[in-house]
Amino acid sequence: MNTILLMFITSLILSTALITLNLWVTQVKSDQEKLSPYECGFDPLGSARLPFSIRFFLVAILFLLFDLEIALLLPLPWATQLQSPSTTLAWTSTMLTLLTLGLIYEWMQGGLEWAE
Repeated sequence: MNTILLMFITSLILSTALITLNLWVTQVKSDQEKLSPYECGFDPLGSARLPFSIRFFLVAILFLLFDLEIALLLPLPWATQLQSPSTTLAWTSTMLTLLTLGLIYEWMQGGLEWAE
């Protein structure tokens, strides 16, 4: 089977499963907090100059890192059509392994915990 067709079918099945799971798990009834205009958790009547936790910036940097990873992996289905697809898959696996190990290390160090 063609690799592009296999990737397309896999992504179609995965996206259909995730959409179905989302429709099945989500709350239909909204509560008072969701209906309020300030659902971020800050008091709208208090000071607007509250300091942010450094952990907020760490999570933002991790989000950007994994967002960049998705952008780097986007041409992967077309790269498997090159002369040496095993080299492409090896480099991709190496990059994913390093990022996963970094995320596990950050998780084990408690860098993703909001409360200390």
